[in-house]
Amino acid sequence: MFRIKKLDIFIAKQFGLLFVATFFICQFVLMMQFLWRYVDELIGKGLSLEVLAQFFIYMGLMLMPQAFPLAILLSSLIAFGNLGESSELTAIKAAGISLMQAMRSLTVIVLFIAGVSFYFQEVIGPRAFVEFRQLLISMKQKNPEVEIPEGIFYDGIPGSNLYVQQKNLETGTLYGIMIYRMNGGYEDAAIILADSGHIQATAEKKHLLLTLYSGEWFENMRQSGMGVAANVPYRRETFSTKRILLDFDSGFDMAEAGWVSTDARAKSLGKIVHDMDSIREFNDSVGHAYYDYAKLRTFIQPHIQRQDSLKVIDKVADGQVNIDTIFSRLSNESKQRVLSAAVTDARAASADIEFKAEYSFNINQEERLHQMEAMNKVILSLSCLIFFFIGAPLGAIIRKGGLGVPVIISVLVFIVFYILDNTGTKMARDDQWTVWFGKLLGTAVLSPIAIFFTYKANNDSVVFNIDLYKNLVIRMLGLRQKRNIVFKEVIIEDPKYLADAEMLKNVSLEINKYAEQHKLLRWPNPIKVFFRPGNDHDIEHINEVLEVAIEDLSYTRDNYVMMKLNQYPVIATHAHTRPFRQKGLNVAIGLFLPTGIFFYLRMLRFRLRLHKDLQNILRINQKLIPRVIELGDLQQEMGTIFDNEKQ
Repeated sequence: MFRIKKLDIFIAKQFGLLFVATFFICQFVLMMQFLWRYVDELIGKGLSLEVLAQFFIYMGLMLMPQAFPLAILLSSLIAFGNLGESSELTAIKAAGISLMQAMRSLTVIVLFIAGVSFYFQEVIGPRAFVEFRQLLISMKQKNPEVEIPEGIFYDGIPGSNLYVQQKNLETGTLYGIMIYRMNGGYEDAAIILADSGHIQATAEKKHLLLTLYSGEWFENMRQSGMGVAANVPYRRETFSTKRILLDFDSGFDMAEAGWVSTDARAKSLGKIVHDMDSIREFNDSVGHAYYDYAKLRTFIQPHIQRQDSLKVIDKVADGQVNIDTIFSRLSNESKQRVLSAAVTDARAASADIEFKAEYSFNINQEERLHQMEAMNKVILSLSCLIFFFIGAPLGAIIRKGGLGVPVIISVLVFIVFYILDNTGTKMARDDQWTVWFGKLLGTAVLSPIAIFFTYKANNDSVVFNIDLYKNLVIRMLGLRQKRNIVFKEVIIEDPKYLADAEMLKNVSLEINKYAEQHKLLRWPNPIKVFFRPGNDHDIEHINEVLEVAIEDLSYTRDNYVMMKLNQYPVIATHAHTRPFRQKGLNVAIGLFLPTGIFFYLRMLRFRLRLHKDLQNILRINQKLIPRVIELGDLQQEMGTIFDNEKQ
């Protein structure tokens, strides 16, 4: 039965305070990153504090589900890093409490936060998105002058460039107005100057009415004569009041308000699932309509009956009718008409196919966007749990608190997730990948990492030991290790040279015998390699005797012996017989052909290496044994002299 203990309350307090602080930090960072997309909508527009407050509130509500995972990652990493750095985590484990038991209270809290994240995406997020988009639209429709910046030319109005020196947003008055109109091209340009003016949208929101005061109008005039445009002196007009009707900018389109409600981000999960049926049905109907039209266009021509056209097609397919022969019998004029008609039909068909392909891509993209948004609601909630099981074990492993190492690790993990998620989203949106693969890419990569870190931290395993991974890479790639035997500073007992010489002689004899019985340069049977046990006990015994002799001789004071000892190769005792020590793993590798071929060739490489190593050992023994015997004889003589003097 789950009972709340003092330890659970203690860890929950540590995590809770950090989570609140890191959440606001992450929320601020995400809002600043999101704000750059709409900085042009805010800067220099004279918006009221109420409008700005609504803008930031809606933006914050939309970004809260994205801030939850990052805040959980950072806070759990700092919390368990602080516990490890202060040795409190060591005391907890010494009391017989495992890491998973210490994490159980936080697991419940993180599950609750994941539920809150899903609630925000399901209920609050869609409403905030609708309000946010409508706020932007209302800013444009109610105050179109806020779209026009001060001090630079504004080209958002089709056919015109508008320059405003200064704006008064309280009265809506524009000062120092200069307008370049090029409806007829540069040869028919018009320049309008005015001291002040007002701009407002018409009732139907299709045009802008610009009222100008105290200005001048300069315009080039063109007249057509003999088919050639001739320039005449420009027209100049001075006015005290002038009204100009401008086309409404596409950014002011009222259709955008209806688009907001159809966007997948403005819908709950239930609404998305409900609308998916109608979207698929519409897409299928469009596909069937295009298919039926293609059949009719292929088989029915305006001047040929359907049955006759089918007969002609069948005869062409059977070879009874030769199109080239029929075409060669036509007159030159008929050939020209046929070719022109064929080119026209081909171009029309190509344009029709391109239009239908683009339309089909757009409607299918709408279906994919709904699927992605539905999966995103679940993935963001699930990422809270994944990030917790990355942050908490990492904090227990690195045992570093504060905002140093935890922040760096959190940023790196989040960047990896962000890149994978955005790459998958873009590829799925563009129909390069399937939706489920693109959206689950980041989760699929981080989930095994979370399991690995949790397992390592719970078992107190070493994760960030560089030497461990270095040796693992060396074994996997089959890199050769070199001996590094140095002179001992303190030697209590000298080597037994004669016994070592005898062992080296036995090693040489066993190597010669092994070379006669085992042909290392031959290709081994793959069945024996992957599906039968392949321990080479002879090589294991040779290596064992050789290492004992080398270990004893490493206590020598002789430079020549020490040099020769470092020349002995390090023998791999099993890599030349099978890829792995576990029989089940060898069978699995052998059944999968690509990996089986790779490891079989790797094993051949080790067989060749073993052959060279054995030959090298024979050469070294041939030179070293006489020296060792000489040192042994000298050692024996010195021992005899010492015994005589002692007597």
